[in-house]
Amino acid sequence: MFVSPMLLHSIKEPFDDDDYITELKFDGIRLILSKFNDQIKLYTRHNNEVTSKFPELLDLDIPNGTVLDGEIIVAAPGGAPDFEAVMERFMSKKSAHKVVYCVFDVVYIDGHSIANKPLTERKSMLSDLSLDHANVFVIEGLQGNGLAYFNLAKEKNLEGIVLKKANSPYEINKRSHSWLKVINYDYTDVLITGYTKEDIKFLLSYPDGTAAGIMEFMSNAERSKFHSMKQVKSETDEYVFVEPILCKVKHRFKTKHGKLRIPSFESWRV
Repeated sequence: MFVSPMLLHSIKEPFDDDDYITELKFDGIRLILSKFNDQIKLYTRHNNEVTSKFPELLDLDIPNGTVLDGEIIVAAPGGAPDFEAVMERFMSKKSAHKVVYCVFDVVYIDGHSIANKPLTERKSMLSDLSLDHANVFVIEGLQGNGLAYFNLAKEKNLEGIVLKKANSPYEINKRSHSWLKVINYDYTDVLITGYTKEDIKFLLSYPDGTAAGIMEFMSNAERSKFHSMKQVKSETDEYVFVEPILCKVKHRFKTKHGKLRIPSFESWRV
């Protein structure tokens, strides 16, 4: 049984409030796990069944009629989630990466929805399931302490934190202001060297000329400014290449190959 998950609303700064439960934001793949008719099934947030990709979770001892919500991660040697590793595991059955299912909520128990119950009560019911499995970790969260936890995430180079209202229901298929994410962004100066002819993606390079990746996120106003500044050098069937234009982007760290992960436009540097 698939349940469309409750999604996070983004905010810029963390805060301290004891009416919120603070959790680490895991850098992995959102996963809904359900058990009905003695069968465990796994779904991504977009309702793609991926049961066969994670066979080590199929012997999890939970009652029929249970639906869990969590994140699949692969831990790097230091313990931090490794997004590239979890994607390698997701894309290849031959990958040896060990996954951990970090469970932070329960939506159904004994075949009955508990989505309208407050988060604290759902957390207690999740704890009562006593999930004892080598590949499963239950996320309890902390009361308040958003500022300290975010600073720790920054210190450890983790993705960020999540702040959830303690009394919030589970709002199925909704991006809710009751669940908030604060991302630990990095900022880097790069050059825009071209764009796709559909005007969707921008080619980025570092000042030394090495490729920095592709950027999709830029407001319409800034796109208009880019086109007013650009000086076209050459074109192909797919790309228009321009004289490099310096800008600052925010992103979620760098890949192992030095590319920026999910860069978005921040400001011009010209």
